[in-house]
Amino acid sequence: MDVVDVWSGRYACLLQAALRLTNEQFAAQLGIGVRTVASWHADPGVVPRREMQQLLDTVHERATPAVRQRFALLAGRERDGDRVRGPLGARALRVAIAVVIHDHAVLLVCRRDSQESGITWQFPAGVVKPGARPEAATVRETLEETGVHCRVRRRLGERLHPVTSVVCEYFLCEYLTGEATNSDTVENMDVMWVAINSVTRFIPVDTIFPPVLAVLEEQK
Repeated sequence: MDVVDVWSGRYACLLQAALRLTNEQFAAQLGIGVRTVASWHADPGVVPRREMQQLLDTVHERATPAVRQRFALLAGRERDGDRVRGPLGARALRVAIAVVIHDHAVLLVCRRDSQESGITWQFPAGVVKPGARPEAATVRETLEETGVHCRVRRRLGERLHPVTSVVCEYFLCEYLTGEATNSDTVENMDVMWVAINSVTRFIPVDTIFPPVLAVLEEQK
């Protein structure tokens, strides 16, 4: 398979398997967030946006002959109906989510990959690496995405997200300092403080974790 007409999540994962890279390594090579790679594993049928198609083209074109041969073999099995399930997708993805409240407003980010996940506006979130503390991922990712420094006040619980099928762990966070800005323009389109009583205009109420809804109600 020398040319990929349209990259899907599945073919992107096969390229990752051919390169023998972890989610983190593959994301770094593409210059994207780990959660985007994870979304391809969660939804193999998704078609990445045009900019992502170009990034995948570049990685494929620059791969060594051995990698391209492995990819062609894996893709051939895929076309023949023999779904190849590599070890890279076996580990369940865990994401830490920050519910940052300040002056009766909550911090939200607008993802560029909304057509892939079915979600546009979200709370700041970061992938929890094996052995890492989710609280640290929450604080780190919020700062990296939004420029806002926060600290965890308490854990709100966890669930399997109804849209992305990712394990999500939620934390109520206290704002410390920093102006909300879009610090990750590759992944996000916008960052803003949204009035708590307007959150459901940005995020469908049936996708919000009930303990998060309860906390937001308390803060109105």
